[in-house]
Amino acid sequence: MVKHGVRTYRIVYRTVDAARRPTTASGLLVLPRIGDRRLRVVSYGHGTSVHRADVPSTPDGFAASPGVLYGAAGFASVSPDYLGLGSGPGTHPWMHVRTEASASLDLLRAAREFTARTDRTLDRDVLVTGFSQGASAALGLARELQRRADPWFRLGALASISGAYALRDAEIPALLAGEVQQPYGVVYASYLFVAWNRLFHLYRDPSEVFQQPYADKVEKLFDGSTPGEEIVAALPNDLDKLLTERGFELLRKPTGQMAVGLRQADSVCEWAPRTPLRLYRATGDEQAVTANTDHCRSSLLRHGVRAPIVELGEPEYQGSRHLGSAVAGVTATARWFQQL
Repeated sequence: MVKHGVRTYRIVYRTVDAARRPTTASGLLVLPRIGDRRLRVVSYGHGTSVHRADVPSTPDGFAASPGVLYGAAGFASVSPDYLGLGSGPGTHPWMHVRTEASASLDLLRAAREFTARTDRTLDRDVLVTGFSQGASAALGLARELQRRADPWFRLGALASISGAYALRDAEIPALLAGEVQQPYGVVYASYLFVAWNRLFHLYRDPSEVFQQPYADKVEKLFDGSTPGEEIVAALPNDLDKLLTERGFELLRKPTGQMAVGLRQADSVCEWAPRTPLRLYRATGDEQAVTANTDHCRSSLLRHGVRAPIVELGEPEYQGSRHLGSAVAGVTATARWFQQL
């Protein structure tokens, strides 16, 4: 897929936070070194990051490589860091689709303005994709583009990779059943409670859902300043040692604000895309279980859309089938986008 050299830029731009207040965010813009004045554009949503430096706009990282590949294949590509990551202030509202979509759309607008300074134009039809957390972000952005949230950009195609589209009905039951490999399950459960408490006020004190000694340190671990390997070392390798009975109850039978958050997150497939669409997944994904994709396809079908599932097989990267699906899926989507 690598056919062109690229120029990469970190874009810092205005957007809004979860309370719809003005803030800033950062993201990656990649422009191919080709003579075309009008460029087709790919928007890529990256997977979960706990450390603010592990984002697309940081050079040479795993999160940056998809945007570089799309650029090298001849597209202009944008990859948001999301709120509270990269150079953005505050903490990251993990799995909050509305701000993932708004940060992604505002990066597209900023990229269009910046690209105009290079005497080039971004095409109106956006090819939207994303991996893991970014798969939900991609669906959220695609929905906003189809609703004509921006007067210029439109939805051109949608390709999501290995997403957790059904937290309540697929991902959390798999987590509780031990089907999500550790230490990922412990990290995801911790991130969910900490990030969503900031959004939805799930508890007054961390000790309500976290056992000691983790209750005293878990919120600091997920403020964006701690690298992932240090978080893994600081947490147990078993949910039974991490969560209180109240914590388990919120996962097993979510009520109140927990249920509100889950309804919002799980709404990403509850609409009808009117453009080419594909759902990509890998067999035996140890983090985003494959039942998520089945639930998403069923939701789309209820809205009259038949979404093909593309099986990526059993790819692995650094011993992970989940990360392997990112490598295989990004390459597959780039090929598909070129064919459209």
